Amino acid sequence: MLIDILCTDPNHPVVPRLRAWIAARGDDISARLVHDRSELTRGDILFLVSCSQLIARDDRDRYDHVMVLHASDLPKGRGWSPLVWDILAGKEEMTVSLLTAEDGVDTGAIWAKQRFRVPKHALHNEINSQLFDAELELMDTGIKMVRSNERPTPQPEGGSSYHQRRTPEDSQLDPTRPLSELFDQIRVADPDRYPAFFDLHGKTFELTIRKRETKE
Repeated sequence: MLIDILCTDPNHPVVPRLRAWIAARGDDISARLVHDRSELTRGDILFLVSCSQLIARDDRDRYDHVMVLHASDLPKGRGWSPLVWDILAGKEEMTVSLLTAEDGVDTGAIWAKQRFRVPKHALHNEINSQLFDAELELMDTGIKMVRSNERPTPQPEGGSSYHQRRTPEDSQLDPTRPLSELFDQIRVADPDRYPAFFDLHGKTFELTIRKRETKE
């Protein structure tokens, strides 16, 4: 089986996990990771993981199946950065959907879903670890379903909602608000790519957070 994985940001924290997943595949799977749609060739499955590029039908038609990993309980939460928006909304139960790529954003049929819980104390790296575990498990599920000739289920017509694209400005903190109100905004901010920051006394400060592990 020939598998391509497109992750458009080579610095995305999921990249090392994807490389490890590829290295662990058996001899019956040939998988490769690419970072731009111009590198796409053809194959059995194309996985779109943290992909910010729109993949045209001509590109999709070169693969038997094109599957998107999207961190929401579709059709709710279509659009950008759904997991972050859900955490900022106070949710703890998260869902990742594996769906067929279509011209309409996040509208394709659902292959499978994976659920997990993000505790209120989980920080960015811990949230990512749980998310990546779910995504890699869904990739394995997608392969098994293709091999078993299973088909995805169309999304229901109603009940959809959409998230807007996040920008670096969404990581800006209001220093006049209490820390308890800012905590979720701090813990979802990517400390390397989109660190939390605030302006005070004519200067801009970046803020990172680390959990202190208690000794037994």
